[in-house]
Amino acid sequence: MTLVRWNPRREFDDIFSRFGDAASEGLRRTEWLPPVDISENEEGFGIEVEVPGFSREDVKVAVHEGVLTVSGERSVSDDDRKRHRIERAAGEFSRSFRLPDNVDETSIKATAKDGVLYVALPKQAEAKPRSIEVEVH
Repeated sequence: MTLVRWNPRREFDDIFSRFGDAASEGLRRTEWLPPVDISENEEGFGIEVEVPGFSREDVKVAVHEGVLTVSGERSVSDDDRKRHRIERAAGEFSRSFRLPDNVDETSIKATAKDGVLYVALPKQAEAKPRSIEVEVH
């Protein structure tokens, strides 16, 4: 008699393969949020969003009434291949961040490199108090 170890993952793989494309279709489109890092230095704030495999058209960055929103959609290619495992999340995402009062909204810039979206949020120059000389007549 041969002893076979029970592997729960293999059981799930078998279940999904029995249901075929219908089961994997449900796994393809899920809610997900890309990881985000937020930092600050003397010049401003920085937001880094992981968006591997995204094209420029897939990601949107918007600012409205003091809120920065990064949104996009990742889709799974609809080719005729039979998929045995789908681990990468797909679907739409949206992340919103309330901006500090000292951010210069007109100077925000976004760039992408190596699957990371970099959003630079420069600080406004601080308003320095000025003295007004009183004229006496």
